[in-house]
Amino acid sequence: MSVDTLLTPFRLGELTLPNRILMAPLTRARTPDSVPGEAQQAYYGQRAGAGMIISEATNISPTARGYVYTPGIWTDEQEAGWKGVVQAVHAKGGRIALQLWHVGRVSHEWVQPDGQAPVAPSAMDAEGAQCFVEFPDGSAGRHPTSKPRALETDELPGIVEDYRQAAKRADRAGFDMVEVHAANAYLLNQFLATGTNHRTDRYGGSLENRARFPLEVIDAVAEEVGPQRVGVRLTPFIELFGLTDDESEAMAHYLAEQLSARGIAYLHLNEPDWAGGEIQFTDDFRRSMRERFAGSLIFCGHYDAERAERLIEAGIADAVAIGRPYIANPDLVERIRTGAAWNEPNPETFYGGGAEGYTDYPFLDNGHDRLGSEG
Repeated sequence: MSVDTLLTPFRLGELTLPNRILMAPLTRARTPDSVPGEAQQAYYGQRAGAGMIISEATNISPTARGYVYTPGIWTDEQEAGWKGVVQAVHAKGGRIALQLWHVGRVSHEWVQPDGQAPVAPSAMDAEGAQCFVEFPDGSAGRHPTSKPRALETDELPGIVEDYRQAAKRADRAGFDMVEVHAANAYLLNQFLATGTNHRTDRYGGSLENRARFPLEVIDAVAEEVGPQRVGVRLTPFIELFGLTDDESEAMAHYLAEQLSARGIAYLHLNEPDWAGGEIQFTDDFRRSMRERFAGSLIFCGHYDAERAERLIEAGIADAVAIGRPYIANPDLVERIRTGAAWNEPNPETFYGGGAEGYTDYPFLDNGHDRLGSEG
């Protein structure tokens, strides 16, 4: 099957992308001090052939963290580290967005400042969830989450401000776009869902109230960088980390309309196959989102080139984001263009470690561009 449409340029907000293949956000847990460095410059630089890279989820504050060795964007040092990454991607002719992240209740006291409890819309455990912590003996591994405390109403503006400052730093670092992570059962998703938001203030109860805080976050980010440089990631229908939602489709429709009215550049709709059961949207749902959102629609989840091409040709998607295959195929666009085989990723090296499984996967010519530079 031809994949010509997948390889055509298209307009995403203020950007013109060379193709419709985006690199999805992928947590790799390789920044022990939370500051991106030369390893991240090499990794992202290698993958600059994507239409656009969406960075790994990046913590907006110390209390936003649920996983050690993940990067942040709340200090000058982190901002400078990300600036080096952006420069490496731009030097290769690429484009990159920063994904802003707050895990909410999917955290542990050992990851939080001063051993405090994680925060959430409501004080409800994340059933079955595990985060990635450093144990008292210095080793690291998965551990069940701690019981969260419910955020007070007067604390929410402070978190909105954390997102605003993170967007401002992303802009100064040179990122082309910013993506607000409102998916995968993390904080903003927890506010959206009926099963995790039992609040009785203006941020809970009705569908509009549950969407209020995420929309305030998105508005703050858009004020800093402009709505045409903002994307939002959602995972309708997901049941993960104990999150359930009786109004998932209605909420997705409401958000699509609200974000369309705000002129947000894109919606990134994730269909994860790692959540204990595959989630695949129906064509009716896809079309319903297209009808409600005027910006670009990007779908992510178990896509190959042919499936992506069909979705774009049908006029339902504008682009697709590909995740785990990008781990093993830094030149994925070229492999799709030439019909070459894809390298298989090694799950044993997905999280943590050094260059192995990070910057050492071969290109089509069997070379290794470890520095992300030409040649």
